[in-house]
Amino acid sequence: MERDRILLLDAAPGDLLDRELERLLGHGSAVTLNLRRVADQAGVRAAWAGRVDFTDFDAFDESALLAEIVRDGLGYHAIKSRAGVPLRAAFLAAATDAAQTNRLRVIGRAGAGTDHVELAAAARHGVAVTHTPGSNANAVAEFTLAQLLALTRDLPAHNEAAHRGNWCTPAAPTVELSELTLGIVGLGRIGLAVAERATALGMEVRGLSRRPAEVSVPLAHSLTALLTTSDVISLHLPLTSRTRGLIGGAELALMRPGSILLNTARGGIVDEQALADALRDPAHPLTAAAVDTFEHEHAAFASPLFGVPNALLTPHVAGMTRSAMATAALRCADHIAALLAGRPDGVPVVTA
Repeated sequence: MERDRILLLDAAPGDLLDRELERLLGHGSAVTLNLRRVADQAGVRAAWAGRVDFTDFDAFDESALLAEIVRDGLGYHAIKSRAGVPLRAAFLAAATDAAQTNRLRVIGRAGAGTDHVELAAAARHGVAVTHTPGSNANAVAEFTLAQLLALTRDLPAHNEAAHRGNWCTPAAPTVELSELTLGIVGLGRIGLAVAERATALGMEVRGLSRRPAEVSVPLAHSLTALLTTSDVISLHLPLTSRTRGLIGGAELALMRPGSILLNTARGGIVDEQALADALRDPAHPLTAAAVDTFEHEHAAFASPLFGVPNALLTPHVAGMTRSAMATAALRCADHIAALLAGRPDGVPVVTA
């Protein structure tokens, strides 16, 4: 019986790679591993030679990705991505072309969100798209509170001053989290996990949800109402045509004096130039922001927020804990195998 061919575009880090490969091989798959982001390439080759095939290319380079997908005319039944490699119409057309011995049937992401896939094109070509929602909810919720604590207690500035040998105490007392109202935009698994933890720390929490009947958090009746009544706004919603540019200059101007914006969702939800302008303006009500996701990431990483005061920037690492990444990688392997075997029950499949 012919085995399903699966291409791992970006390997799981460290020891998790071994678990991920074992899970995929255990499903009977023929695996090709892209070594480009593997730290110990020689060690991985030695450990997995004869059981796994190897390739080495920059998956974020569309021409290199297209070259790999048509290499030798064999094709792949499934593609697994972790870091959100863009999979657009040209890729989907090439991967499902009749000239390929094995046409693409499944795209799996080890993580939450599928905005990296052109879903309408995937549907046209009969490609199922799955991901692992909730796998990183605890990790992102913890990170969100870490961002907030770092900003409210001014940890980056204190750290920098101490490393210079300066003993700088605050000019004025800082606030405790229990003094602040947290507004959460998006009450899915991550948003609710943030709400639970923030409530335990004494914060007043309210939110905005597309599915208000399914949440227990007190709700604002509109985004404007949430922005004008919250000291902290935290974003936890997917990037779609409706949410792209949701937070721009007009929305930022509505926020309370001394307010903070947190974004661990997707970069395109926030107008980064408007955010940078707001943080540079001493008269603006927004005083600080923590941003973990950007419009342009990885090799294309660039942002108007570079060098902006009171902007805490991190490279999309909120969900990167051992537990979250292991759950996502193994669950994604199971989802791909189930879909390839024609067993879609219980597997989240995203449509356009």
